[in-house]
Amino acid sequence: MQRPRRVTPGEVPLQDRAIENLRFIRDTMERAHAFTGVPGWGGVAMGITALVAAWIAWRQPSVDRWLLTWVAEGWLAFAIGGMAMVRKAAAGEAAPLSSRAGRRFVLAYAPPLIAGGILTAVLYQAGLTTLLPGVWLLLYGAGVVTGGALSVPVVPVMGVSFMALGVAALLAPLWGNSLMAVGFGGLHVGFGLWIARRHGG
Repeated sequence: MQRPRRVTPGEVPLQDRAIENLRFIRDTMERAHAFTGVPGWGGVAMGITALVAAWIAWRQPSVDRWLLTWVAEGWLAFAIGGMAMVRKAAAGEAAPLSSRAGRRFVLAYAPPLIAGGILTAVLYQAGLTTLLPGVWLLLYGAGVVTGGALSVPVVPVMGVSFMALGVAALLAPLWGNSLMAVGFGGLHVGFGLWIARRHGG
């Protein structure tokens, strides 16, 4: 009967080396894996609520009521998107936000949105609310581009489309509400259908 080989001091046992190699391979694959949790049908729902919000906001008699309508829509869209991501992960169609890919997506996606929230308060206090549609579209698009760099290829394209509408809204502020309907409504519906068809959710 063959006796087990004695491990010399300083030598790493074969089993430990194999575990370490497997851990390295797993971490490398997880880093390289695209985050596919961007919701398709959730994006469609976000777009539909944005179209409704654009119509409601257009009918408001004051800037404050207009702003309140869009802020409420923003929180509603955030909730819809979050729930859609959770459902997509639960169905096994994507990695959860708690995964490394999900955390990296959030870290890339969130800063432009936080900047948008801060600028909303600043521009409102300064009485420059006509710039808000352009700022919102531009920074939301920037967030989608940066987060989308870690996701499927169509997501950054959607982000660039939002940014283009943001530039248009800054150049033509009187069309801001309509351009937000095109962006937050139309782009979400269109790209959401594409993502749902190609990547689920």
